[in-house]
Amino acid sequence: MEAKLFANQIIKWYDYHKRDLPWRHTKDPYKIWLSEIILQQTRVAQGLPYYEKFVMTYPTVFDLAKASETEVLRLWQGLGYYSRARNLHACAKMVVTAYNGSFPDSYDELLKLKGIGTYTAAAIASFAFDKANAVVDGNVYRVLSRVFGIKDDIASSQGPRVFRKKANELISQDRPADYNQGIMEFGAMQCSPATPACGLCPVSLECYAFNHNEQLKLPVKTKKVKVRERHFNYIVFRVGESYYVKERGPKDVWQGLYDFYLIETPKEEPGDVLLERLSEAVKRAAVIEDDSQVYKHILTHQRIFAKFYLVELENESSIAEMDGLRACTVDELKELPKPILIQKYLEREIF
Repeated sequence: MEAKLFANQIIKWYDYHKRDLPWRHTKDPYKIWLSEIILQQTRVAQGLPYYEKFVMTYPTVFDLAKASETEVLRLWQGLGYYSRARNLHACAKMVVTAYNGSFPDSYDELLKLKGIGTYTAAAIASFAFDKANAVVDGNVYRVLSRVFGIKDDIASSQGPRVFRKKANELISQDRPADYNQGIMEFGAMQCSPATPACGLCPVSLECYAFNHNEQLKLPVKTKKVKVRERHFNYIVFRVGESYYVKERGPKDVWQGLYDFYLIETPKEEPGDVLLERLSEAVKRAAVIEDDSQVYKHILTHQRIFAKFYLVELENESSIAEMDGLRACTVDELKELPKPILIQKYLEREIF
């Protein structure tokens, strides 16, 4: 299919079918960048309220750069993939310090910013600055592979390069932003993964997958994600009206968020067995008041099964030696950034 005809069909479809979304009514690179980071690995319906909260709380990149990481993580809570929030904060600081608060307008300069890869750089360059840099996300892989019969593995090292080359050959030079928005919208709404609406598709007559009945075979992705199963046993220490929490460190999930004292085991263990792992001082003073249901949390590479044991102590002296724990009232606990798994437990059992 000829490139200009394909681009025109996509833009024509987009003009008629596009969803009314707030970041499509602005050329402000800050707001466009916010929307793109929030929508990574997040559905529009879930991401939209977060976008609105961030814009309201941090109207400019200067406001976001001045915020503390804890404040940013708290506002991000529930979106998952928290490295995005940390990179968001670091990028805002970089834009303020290195670029005087103005996002660079070129694809290559945007790539230098923290947390901005090839897709996000192309999105900002085209949506904010009308540059003809093609975006390539999951929706674009699907559309291009089906329409043009591209069978390169998108999980291979070579595959993404093939798709980026093809995408940049196809992009409209006159309306690059609308073309980019259009092909992603087309993939999300028309050329969907399991039930593409081929009968209503404006390019079906030229589509390789439609003509060869290979819609569900494309795009090719052979690499399988290895999923690790983990069992988290949380000891929720309470002294009077205070609960004891700790900030999670680097090199594991939920860095910078707060949870409780954690004992990780290969499988679920009874509460009395878990208490045996604590110091003698804590074991003598500890009384398990309650144990929770098992909470399941699914991540891309991990399945986490968590159980919470509420342990009452008469005073804090027995846990003073346990590094990293800090006392919080319920109100303080509500304000800390927490993994959604911790939030679910608290809402069910504590708040």
